[in-house]
Amino acid sequence: MMLPRNYYLDGKKLIKIYSQKPEEFWLKSGKQRALTLFHEMAHRVPAYKKFLKNNGINPRSIKTDSDFKYIPTIDKDTYLRKHDLSELCWDGKLSKGQWTISATSGSTGEPFYFPRTKDQDLQYAAVAEAYLLTNFQIDKKSTLYIVGFPMGVWIGGMFTYQALRYIAERGNYNLSVITPGINKEEIIKAVKKLGHYYDQIIIGSYGPFLKDILDDGEAQGIDWKKYHMRFIFSAEGFTEKFRDYVLKKVNVRDIYTSTLNHYGTVDLGTMSYETPMSIYIRRKALENKKLYGALFDKSHRLPTFTQYDPLLFYFEQNRENRLLCSAYSGIPLIRYDLKDNGGVKTFTEVNDIFKSHGVNLKKEIIKNKLGATLWKLPFVYVYERSDFSVSFHAFQIYPETIRKALQRDEIENSITGKFTMMVKFDKGQNQIFEVNVEMKKGIRHSIKLEKEVQKHVLDQLIHESSEYRETFRLKGNRVLPRIVLWLYEDLLYFKPGTKQKWVKNV
Repeated sequence: MMLPRNYYLDGKKLIKIYSQKPEEFWLKSGKQRALTLFHEMAHRVPAYKKFLKNNGINPRSIKTDSDFKYIPTIDKDTYLRKHDLSELCWDGKLSKGQWTISATSGSTGEPFYFPRTKDQDLQYAAVAEAYLLTNFQIDKKSTLYIVGFPMGVWIGGMFTYQALRYIAERGNYNLSVITPGINKEEIIKAVKKLGHYYDQIIIGSYGPFLKDILDDGEAQGIDWKKYHMRFIFSAEGFTEKFRDYVLKKVNVRDIYTSTLNHYGTVDLGTMSYETPMSIYIRRKALENKKLYGALFDKSHRLPTFTQYDPLLFYFEQNRENRLLCSAYSGIPLIRYDLKDNGGVKTFTEVNDIFKSHGVNLKKEIIKNKLGATLWKLPFVYVYERSDFSVSFHAFQIYPETIRKALQRDEIENSITGKFTMMVKFDKGQNQIFEVNVEMKKGIRHSIKLEKEVQKHVLDQLIHESSEYRETFRLKGNRVLPRIVLWLYEDLLYFKPGTKQKWVKNV
């Protein structure tokens, strides 16, 4: 199935299509396009031809949606790393054509290189233009976008920069871009020296790094409330308490259109993002445990909750509640196992869940003046990766639990919120759950602060984890979390200019 002409060349057209098309269109069109992608890959991608042959799959036998579900999934180990990079590309050609190449961070293994074409940049530019118009009114406000994502071989910074340049030029918006990357001081300088020239400043960053920017800027005398600040996040999830913290710091009251989070990977780029409606749904679910339980499948883990365009990215949820995605790209991927835990919900499913809990979703969206983005696009939600956790007494502890504990009002003036957790063993081979916590600039270690942090971590573990609660009942102080406080930007766990490692496997 070919995309409509210029489908991803104009964010304004995307907004119009998203507003007008019924849910049935998105669900049916997404399936058709994924099926078309499969047959094109079977014909034109050498590595995929081999993969299908080795798995005894005749492409001609895959004709319907039901057939599609029986296509074997692929992932980095079973597909990407088994073939030459060139063979993974369309027609087996890497050296010919124009590519922008990004790499994985290598945090879970050797770096892998992903080439992408101009089409992917244009596609993301249209999607980004759509949310920059609906959320941030770049057609009406002069805007400085500070790219605080890593520049270089990683996808975040360059992908964002290229998209912004396309948007500014073809839309003739008053949109300026500066690219300090993950240089905190340069971001703060840019706000000080340039911020007053613009109606608004948007900082694109990942959450913990942005918190450092705001806290350090404040310490250097920046009054964030003077500027009209907006934020775009990526790379990892965050709590609604974190969103509230950020907006309070800059004195912004518009919860739903002042921030948004992406769900993306270097493999496929930006696949989905938070809309005002998805943020409303997430926050509303947190107010009602039964509604939350009906919407998400893990009672104490808060996922990133976004909407996606099935014509660009077709998501599935497998039996293990892992997300699969099919999409055209430099390396086209079909039923690709993202190794992310999560799920997919249609608009009707979400609407019915709210209705069954006494909430008229459409009415509430309109009441909150979010009707302009009441789109019938499906939803995808994603949890922190299961391999980003520690095993303690045969159960898992996730960073999100500790993150919540460190966002308490009583300690937020003393710690940054960043941490690295691990499980160690004492001389008797007893497990110790250790949380290394970064203190704010100018704060020194004290037993009082250590005990206070420990109390909040313990309370959160007992509240969220029935396994920990029972283990603590049986073992008491022997399983207390050990808190280790570190000076600001200590090089061991909190080296500046690098992505925070929440989990360390010892």
